[in-house]
Amino acid sequence: MTTATTSRQRAQDLVARMTEDEKFAWLSGPMAIPLTDELKAQGAIGSAAFYPGIPPLGIPAMQQADASLGISNIGDVRPGDHATGLPSSLLLGATFNRQLAHDSGALVGREAKAKGFNVQLAGGANLIREPRGGRNFEHISEDPLLTGELAGHSVAGIQAQGVVSTVKHFVANGQETGRVMVSANLAEAALRESDLLAFQIAIAIGKPGAVMPGYNLVNGHYASENAFLLQQVLKDEWGCAGWVMSDWGATHSTVKAALAGLDVQSGANLDDAHYFGQALRNAVRDGQVPQSRIDDMVARILTSLIDVGALDAESIDDHTQPIDFSHHKLIAQRQAEEGIVLLTNRNATLPLPQRLTKLLIVGAHADHGVLCGGGSSAVTPIGSLQLPGTSIMGMDVAKVVQPSSLVTAIKEESVARDVVFVDGTDRQQVLDEAGSADAVIVFAQEWRSEGLDAVGLALPDDQDALIEAIAGVNPKTIVVIQSGGPVTMPWRDSVAAILAAWYPGSGGGPAVAGVLFGRVNPSGRLPVTFPASEAQLPRPEQIDPETTTSNPGTPRKGGIIALDYDIDGSDVGYRWFAREGHQPLFPFGFGLSYTTFEMIGLRVGVDGRYIASVEVANTGARTGAVVVQIYVEKQGPDGFVKRLAGFTKTTLAAGERASVEIDLEPRILARYRVGGDAPGFAIEPGVYRVWAAQHVGDDALWQDVAIDEARRIGS
Repeated sequence: MTTATTSRQRAQDLVARMTEDEKFAWLSGPMAIPLTDELKAQGAIGSAAFYPGIPPLGIPAMQQADASLGISNIGDVRPGDHATGLPSSLLLGATFNRQLAHDSGALVGREAKAKGFNVQLAGGANLIREPRGGRNFEHISEDPLLTGELAGHSVAGIQAQGVVSTVKHFVANGQETGRVMVSANLAEAALRESDLLAFQIAIAIGKPGAVMPGYNLVNGHYASENAFLLQQVLKDEWGCAGWVMSDWGATHSTVKAALAGLDVQSGANLDDAHYFGQALRNAVRDGQVPQSRIDDMVARILTSLIDVGALDAESIDDHTQPIDFSHHKLIAQRQAEEGIVLLTNRNATLPLPQRLTKLLIVGAHADHGVLCGGGSSAVTPIGSLQLPGTSIMGMDVAKVVQPSSLVTAIKEESVARDVVFVDGTDRQQVLDEAGSADAVIVFAQEWRSEGLDAVGLALPDDQDALIEAIAGVNPKTIVVIQSGGPVTMPWRDSVAAILAAWYPGSGGGPAVAGVLFGRVNPSGRLPVTFPASEAQLPRPEQIDPETTTSNPGTPRKGGIIALDYDIDGSDVGYRWFAREGHQPLFPFGFGLSYTTFEMIGLRVGVDGRYIASVEVANTGARTGAVVVQIYVEKQGPDGFVKRLAGFTKTTLAAGERASVEIDLEPRILARYRVGGDAPGFAIEPGVYRVWAAQHVGDDALWQDVAIDEARRIGS
C-alpha cells in the first residue's frame, strides 16, 4: 500500500469510530479570537480557529494559525508571544530561489509547531492581476510558473515540520475592494493557463493538506461553492486528497457548497447562517447530502493531519521544543538579502563608500524598524511598533513596524563620521540637512493591508514631491522603497539609485544596509512588472470602496460586481505589456548587480523533454548571482506572447563561467483545449522562439525551434 492509501485508510477507520457530534464538531467553527473562557477550557491557545480534540481516538485538537509570513497574533490574543517576521512573499518571489522558499516555509512550520499549532493558513498562490491589490505582498508574482514553484516549495517546507499548510485563495482573488462582491470572470482556457496553473504547480510540488477558496466569485459562483473549481478541477482532475476550508465568513450555502466540494465552514460566526451546523445535519436527514459526503469531509481532514505526522504522539510532544529565534532572524535576513532588487544605480553610486563624512537618513520610523503588510498575515515580534491601520471583520488591524532598525543597521555597516536621521515631517529641515550631506538615503513607504487596496500606484503622503526636492539639493540621493507592490516613480531620473526592498522582515535592517554598503551583492529580480502609469493596466479604473463591501461579516452594499479578466485573459502582467506593446517603468525579471553577466551558446532540445542550456559568465570584478530566465513565444497568428518557461539562480565568482541546463515546463509551451474528447494542455505544431535572458525585455540571445507534431500534456 502507498503512504497516501495508508493515511486515507487510517482516517476512514477513525471516522467509522466517531459519533455524528464529533464529526460535525470539525465541519464548522467560529474564530478563536477573542479567546473566550469556554475556548480556553477546551484547550484553545488563541488563533484563527480551534476544533476540539477527541482523546479516546487519539485525535488532538486542531489549532489553526495565520499565515504565510510567520505566526500571526492578531489582537495580541497571546500576550507576549514572539515570532519571526518573514519578508513579504513578493520579496520571496524576487529571490527566484526554490531552496529559500523551502527554508522559509520550514521556519514557519517550526515556529507553528513549537507554539502548538498543527495547521498553518499559508501558501498564498494568487497571481498578481491587479498591481494595486492590498494583499499582493502575501503573493509571490504575476507569473504562474514562478508563483507555483515557490509557493509549492514553501508549503513543502511547512509540512516537513509536521504542520499542515493550506494553499490560498483558490482562485483569481485579485483585489480587496469589494472582495466579497466581485465575480472574477474569465474563460476556462485562459483560467487554466494562468491562475489555475499557478495552483496546479504549487499543489503538485507542495501537496498541501488543505485548500482555501477566496471570498470572491468565479464566473458567477462563489469560489467556496464552485463545483467546477472544487470538485471537477481540484479533487477529480488534480486528485487533491486534502480538505477544502472556506475563508473566514466566505460560506454562502449548505447543500450547494457541500455538493460542490467545500468540506469545512471556517469562521462560521462571520457568516449570515451556520450552514455546516444543524442545517447540514438536516440536509443529510432529508437526503439532500449523502452521509458518505460527511464522512469524506472528516476523512480528508484526518488524512492530511496523518500525512504530516500531526496525529502521532511524538509529533504532538515536539511542540515543547524551544525556538531558536536568533537563527530564524538570520534566515529571514538572508532571504531579504536575496530578494532586494537594485533598480537603478547611476554612476555606480552603490555600494556606498564606508567612510563618509555625513550621511543623511530620511524616513518615518526608520530608526525603529521596517514596514510589515497588514491583516491576518501581519507578524508582530516583541518590540514592534503598532500604529493605526484599518479595520477588518470588526477588528482593528495595526500598521506594524517590525523591530529591525534601519538607522542602527546602517551605522553598524558603515563608518560614516556623522549619521543624521530625520523622519521627514519637517521638509525644510530635511532639505537643510540634505544640502550638506555626502549622500542621502530616503526610506519611502507604501503600506498595504488585507481589506484595503492601494489607491493608485503613487507613493502616498506626498513622498514623491519630497524625494524630488531632496534630489534637487543632493545628486547622491538613494531611494529605498518599502512597498506591497509596484509604485510609480516620477523622480526616477533625478535620483542616483533605487532599491525595491518590499517588506523585508525581521532581518530587514541588516539586509538593506548590507546591500547599500556592498557586503551583499544584490541579486533580486522583479516578480512583478512596474507600470509607467495606471493607464497601462488592463483595468485602469478602480472601484470606489465606498460603493461596495470589502469584508465578511459586514452589511452588503450594492450588487455583485462583474470583473472582466477576459481583457488580459492568460496574459497576466508582463504578458499583457508584451501583447499591448507597453513600455513599463521596469520589466518583470529585471534587477541590477554590482557585477555584470553574459550569456552565450543557447541550445534548445525538444525531443521528449524540453530543455534549454546556456553558458553564463561573470564578466565583472566580484562574486554575484544571476537569474537565468528562459522565455518562450509561439510565432504566428495562433501563437502567444513571451512566457517564462524555466529559471535558475546561479552564483559565480568574478571571471567564472558555468553551463546551466534548465528543464522547461511543457504546459507553458502549450495551449489549453476546452471540450472535445481530450480536453487539456497540448503543444501545437509551429515555430517557437526561445530566449535565454536576464529579464523579459532582454532580447539578445534567442533560438527558433520547430515542433512538427502536436503533443498532449494532459490536464
